[in-house]
Formats: sequence, C-alpha cells, structure tokens
Amino acid sequence: MKRHCVVRRIVTVGVTWLAALLGVNVVFSPIVTSAGHAADASPWDGGSRSAARLIAGNVSVSDGQRIWRAGIDIKLAPGWKTYWRYPGDSGVPPRFNFSRSENVAGVEVAWPAPHSFADEGGHSIGYQNEFILPLRVTAKQPDRPIVLRLDLDYAICEKLCVPVEANAELTLTGEPSSLEPALAMNEALVPKAVKLGADLPLSIRTVTRTAQKPVDRIIVEVRAPPNTHVDLFAEGPGPDWALPLPEPVAGGPQGSELFAFALDGLPPGANPHGIDLKLTAVADTKAIEVTARLD
Repeated sequence: MKRHCVVRRIVTVGVTWLAALLGVNVVFSPIVTSAGHAADASPWDGGSRSAARLIAGNVSVSDGQRIWRAGIDIKLAPGWKTYWRYPGDSGVPPRFNFSRSENVAGVEVAWPAPHSFADEGGHSIGYQNEFILPLRVTAKQPDRPIVLRLDLDYAICEKLCVPVEANAELTLTGEPSSLEPALAMNEALVPKAVKLGADLPLSIRTVTRTAQKPVDRIIVEVRAPPNTHVDLFAEGPGPDWALPLPEPVAGGPQGSELFAFALDGLPPGANPHGIDLKLTAVADTKAIEVTARLD
C-alpha cells in the first residue's frame, strides 16, 4: 500500500469534543499546569511542531486494587497529525517504553476515538491538535510512590512525515491532581466495549463476509443516532494485519449505515477463517468497540 500524509480535515480531540457535546463554544488552547501544581505534570519534551509530557490523575480503586491513573499528553502544531494504534494506509503507531520506571508492575495505554484523514491515494487514522492517551498503572508496592519514566517514539506528518522521540519522568504520589478533569475528559472519549448486535443508539448490528474476486468482502451494518457522521475502523488479530479502511456503501436498512472493505492486507499465509476482527465505530462524541468473529 502507498503511504500518504495529506490531511483532509482537522480533528480536535478532548476539550473540543466535550464542548460540542455540551453545546458551548470554546477556543482551543494547550492544557496548562500552574506553578502550584508542578508535580501534576512533567516538563514538555519537544519542539515547535510537537511536544509530549506525562500528567498525573487521581488514584482509583478497582476490585480492591489501587489503580494509578495518568496520561501521555501530546500537542501538535496546526496542520500536523500523529497516529492511532492502527495508522491505516500511512504512518506508524506510537511506541511506548516504560521499562525505566520504578515500582511499576504494569502500564495499560487507552486510546481516545480517532478520526480518518485522506488524500487521492489512501487513508490514515489518528489525531491532531492536543490529546491525552490515558494510562492505568499498577504498582509493585501499592503503598509506595511510583516513578513513571516514558520513552516515546512517534511520527508526525504535515506534507512530510517526521519521526519524533520524547522522554518524560513523573512521580505519582497519589495526591489529587489539578489535571484530573482533562484526563477524565479523554478517558470518556475511549470507545466502550460492547457486544455485536447490542440494542444501543450506537451499535454494530451485523458483520457479513461475502465471496468476491479477487478477495472476499466484509459488510458491516452500523446503527447510529440521526444526523451524525460515522467513521468505522477495522483491525485484524495482530499488528501485521493491514486491513483497508471501511467505506460507506448504499443499501443499508432505515436507521443504519453500511460499510464495506476487502479482506485484504493479511500477513502471508494467514487464514481469515475463525479470526476475530476488532471494529471501532465513532459517531461524533460517542464511540464503541466490537469484536466480531469471521466464520
């Protein structure tokens, strides 16, 4: 597949989405940490085109386990973009290394819903402006602070693509954070896992595989609220799968939209029978994630 980096439309993730949901107008500006809350964020690491830092959120408790909530805050200059966990036809996904951290048993990265970018030859999937990737961190010793150290590799694109590295260090003490609202906002944008066929305003009703030459075709029926723009993204069972971006097609039942994509971009020798596809549907500020098995 060809790789392209021309942006079709601007996507704002985070504050702008929530403002649209609430029906208010805001002017987008970077998240700022006051001097009185310096421990809530690491310094920005980057330049005029992009920068990244770690931020702290409040601690939560899940099933009796203490969860340290944090985030990777990335800001991009106007016109630049970076990529989702599956970048589409162009770009590379961000890579995270937390191995230099102290008192860390594990780090789980969550992904706010992305949007697609397109030009004449392909599509990519990702983010613009400023957004936060939420983190759920578990400690080896829950009664002790965590020193979270991040080595981040990511790519940014305008007309050309540029590889970028960033490093950040932040001590998580468990104290309340001034950046909790910003983190919670981006956590709310992470697609919710639902079952195939769930009776919800935004849902994936059916996934059908049809025989077609030279490769089979996948048809997906998505139900969405009226007058909302819907994006659909498809991922295979591993990072070596490169499925095409699903595209809208005519003929959907009333209240639903149909999307189709060729069962192409499989690793050499891969058999798609019985594999699980991960489908992500985004409709304005709402997003869901569905696992569908190909029979």
